[in-house]
Amino acid sequence: MKFALPGFGKKSILGLDVGSGAVKAVEIDVKDKDKGFEVVGLGVSSMPHEAIVQGAFLNASAIVDAIQEAVDTSGIKTRDAVVAVSGHSVIVKRVSLPRMSAEELESQIQWEAEQYIPFDVNEVNLEFQILETSEDPAQMDVLLVAAKKDLIDDYVQVMSEAGLTPVAVDVASFALANTFEINQEGAPEGVVALVNIGAHAVNINVLQDGVPAFTRDITTGGNLYTQEIQKALSIGFEDAERVKRGDMRVDQNQAVVPQEVENAMRAVTESVVGEISRSLDFFAATTDASRIEKVMLCGGGAQVAGLARSFKEKSGFAVEMLDPLARALPTRSYSSEFLEEMAPSLGVGIGLAARRSGF
Repeated sequence: MKFALPGFGKKSILGLDVGSGAVKAVEIDVKDKDKGFEVVGLGVSSMPHEAIVQGAFLNASAIVDAIQEAVDTSGIKTRDAVVAVSGHSVIVKRVSLPRMSAEELESQIQWEAEQYIPFDVNEVNLEFQILETSEDPAQMDVLLVAAKKDLIDDYVQVMSEAGLTPVAVDVASFALANTFEINQEGAPEGVVALVNIGAHAVNINVLQDGVPAFTRDITTGGNLYTQEIQKALSIGFEDAERVKRGDMRVDQNQAVVPQEVENAMRAVTESVVGEISRSLDFFAATTDASRIEKVMLCGGGAQVAGLARSFKEKSGFAVEMLDPLARALPTRSYSSEFLEEMAPSLGVGIGLAARRSGF
């Protein structure tokens, strides 16, 4: 099983974003990176509640069904797929090592990894990429990635059972960087923090001139809003989900008081914004990189009313929304309304599909 690092290839591939709230299957056509890309396949399906909890697969058959539904509704023909992993079982470190060739590093990567990874190296898949960023001729910067084999095996199994051929495993924060890059007109410059707020996790990737300088996954996300609404209103998960999306009536006889919902959501927003801000402050305190110039948000959780404003006020950063389809070309396959509705949740899926098999 190949563990992927940032980059692009040639042959079209299915990008599979398996989240705890939904599965997205995406295929894009990049004829010319300077002109944009076309969405040629896009399918989405809901993930049953608690099928995936904190990254653990608790209901594999339900996950397989959700993947099959997303792929079937996407119209995608290829079965070669790449998936993203994240969470505490994935470690990304940017380290400085004595300069050596890629072949030399390959032969001693396990020994080097033992110094930076809090897992037994025999229990992880390792990959590295030498970065051309060090100004010291005797040193080199290396992006080191490790993911627990059990985690990789879980994804490979459900993909295979769903009829897909897993060709690579990516890191969610790297896929996010691909999405950012493919939607830029020129080469990325400066220090930009990409933040994807999903149902159960937040993926952070701070890029310096397009190169990952800091990555972190936080176990928080949009489902916290649902849980807080559940507690505040004493209602079930599905009802709370509807209220979160703006439906102020639980059933025909029970209307929701908007102020109760607003108070519940405000408390969660402060918690989520605080967690992200602390991670970005940690980056600033432990690096010589220039100050973060802007934070770009995406993901379903980033669409919560008031979150972007609260983030800007608390952190002092310039905050923008990342549109994964900013440079998508017009297509006959999908209506502009459908793509606009789906865009915020495609930060990882588009980045996966921007890869190609054979890289």
